[in-house]
Amino acid sequence: MADRFFVEPITTSGARLLLYTDTGGGLFLTRSAVERLGLPTEQIAGDEGLAEGVLLPPFKPEASIPPVTVLGGHLGVASKAKNACERESSDGMLGQAWFQGRTWTFDYPGRRLLLRAAGDLPAHDASHRVSLGFPMNQAGTRATNFPRIQAQIDGQTVDFLFDTGATVNLTDQAAAALADSGPPVRATSFIVQSTFDRWRQDHPEWRVIEGADLCVRREPMIEVPRIMVAGHEVGPVWFVRRQDENFHEWMSQWMDKRVDGALGGSALRYFRVTVAYPSAVAVFERP
Repeated sequence: MADRFFVEPITTSGARLLLYTDTGGGLFLTRSAVERLGLPTEQIAGDEGLAEGVLLPPFKPEASIPPVTVLGGHLGVASKAKNACERESSDGMLGQAWFQGRTWTFDYPGRRLLLRAAGDLPAHDASHRVSLGFPMNQAGTRATNFPRIQAQIDGQTVDFLFDTGATVNLTDQAAAALADSGPPVRATSFIVQSTFDRWRQDHPEWRVIEGADLCVRREPMIEVPRIMVAGHEVGPVWFVRRQDENFHEWMSQWMDKRVDGALGGSALRYFRVTVAYPSAVAVFERP
């Protein structure tokens, strides 16, 4: 959906779950989905103490998804915020902990998310393979599975969260300005304000749409004509502005080094991206 990946497993009783997959996100089912399916909940130990958790129901073999392998297979239970800003809905999210330990292909042109055999990479030139950064703990194991990736933009190397779930909910004004017939809720990429402002000052010819983000401070978005990632030059790519602390302080605490934003579907849409989590590499193919 709009350069993002959803999966829809079917339970053995025939109920469907629409789950949003997000390499930069967490693990949860919505309370409404839990209640609709009549799933039992229990208290589980999380990073911040006890929390309400739920196990995924059994799925039909022909319409199943790989299991959750952390927290004893539990996902959190999320209640919808009263001030939620959304024009679409799903039954939950499968985030970084679901992707971990596996090899995936995000086939944007083909609109497919593929689970590959362990370590299986497509034939490729080494120039189109990149290393991903992951934080390690004192025991020498991976602390989280939020991938860091680099791209070259405007002559500089920028560190990003590899974020297949990066999403913007466009205002009517922004959708009208784009006039591309796409949905208002769509994939995007994010960049911190300090970098956004520098790009805007250095390149007044780059297109900016003010008041673009319906859900977050009516933040503007900027169209970067070309970026370089994994030896490929592609564009244009839209970036929505975010406050510096959102990434420099909040997101970076779970990364191996500071990131300046998130590289999402507005950039990844040009590729088939295969990510091997165990070996921390990604291969980028142009169709």
